[in-house]
Amino acid sequence: QVRLVESGGGSVQAGGNLRLSCVVSGSTDNTCMGWFRQAPGKEREGVAAIRPSILTTFYADSVKGRFTISRDRARSTLYLQMNSLKPEDTGIYYCAVLVGDYPGTCLDPGSYHLWGQGTRVTVSS
Repeated sequence: QVRLVESGGGSVQAGGNLRLSCVVSGSTDNTCMGWFRQAPGKEREGVAAIRPSILTTFYADSVKGRFTISRDRARSTLYLQMNSLKPEDTGIYYCAVLVGDYPGTCLDPGSYHLWGQGTRVTVSS
């Protein structure tokens, strides 16, 4: 059984940093692993993702230079280091994994079928 458990969310002021963690169990041959967020009233969007087989990373334009995705294979954990946070980064952050054929990008939430429960990030101005 595949299980994804996120942690590390919280409330910070603008300019602050947070690191999200996602422990992935039961799924080892992942085509893509990613972080997504959903702000109130908005659709879920891709934030950062990684294609583990070739270590290619993907970032939304809005977070490039501020967020870093990484993976600790030994700990089966996916991380998202978020620096210089902005109020518009507020939302529920989800990690997800995709198993199967590569869909052309790892940032499309519609391609993923295994999701964590989410962790809330609130950035105040």
